Amino acid sequence: MAKNGYPADRINTQEAHSARVYDYILGGKTNYVVDQEAGDIMTQEWPALPVHMRENRFFMHRAAQYLAREEGIRQFLDIGTGIPTEPNLHEVVQETAPDARVVYVDNDPIVLTHAQALLVSKPQGRTAYIDADMRDPAAILAAPEVADTLDLSKPVGLMIIGIVHFLVDEDDAIGIVRRLLDPLPSGSFLAMTIGTADFAPAEVGKVASEYERRGMPMRLRTRPEAEAFFAGLDLVEPGITQVHHWKPDASTDPNIDDRDIAMYGAVARKG
Repeated sequence: MAKNGYPADRINTQEAHSARVYDYILGGKTNYVVDQEAGDIMTQEWPALPVHMRENRFFMHRAAQYLAREEGIRQFLDIGTGIPTEPNLHEVVQETAPDARVVYVDNDPIVLTHAQALLVSKPQGRTAYIDADMRDPAAILAAPEVADTLDLSKPVGLMIIGIVHFLVDEDDAIGIVRRLLDPLPSGSFLAMTIGTADFAPAEVGKVASEYERRGMPMRLRTRPEAEAFFAGLDLVEPGITQVHHWKPDASTDPNIDDRDIAMYGAVARKG
């Protein structure tokens, strides 16, 4: 057994993991040599990769702030949390609403270890973490941590950030998102980012190939394929955009080249 209570074979330090590669490229320390090697190769193939990853994270901040400030959302379900990076979702929303509640979901034991230590709520609110795979929405929604933390009779902000490009066609990504969203009440919101090669196909394609070579196949999606995730929902202005164009604020770099961002983002309301 590992020190965190997980079977040692669940913590694989010999193969790169998407959450740890992301952490490394963003300047974090929760990664291993194999993740660093992968990140270095990917960044050589596409030097804009760190910019792209940061803007994906900043989109999450702005979307969460919008939902808490403008829409009054006080509970959030965050799918594919990744290694904690400040500010985390609960820190963003509890700045506006100290009583906000957040359930984080991931299935990497290293993420869980850090989540237990770092994803700590303000006293007025609550955070919880579920060790689960997003490919099993029923298990996520039936988890006792959800029932203990969220009131599913009231609107929820469903956050699916930087993860669906790791769902390939046979996973039925749209079906997974719908099975997570359908049980949530009217007035809930879906905030998503969706990987694309629309703006720098050669460079982003090389990054995707490197992920696949390391056992992490990716499915990058076109604009129409991104739109399909939001069918039947009411998009919040400005609709589906590259993430750096979604409600930019004073901290957004106005000089970012669109070719350096390979992620669509949007927020939509369930009627």
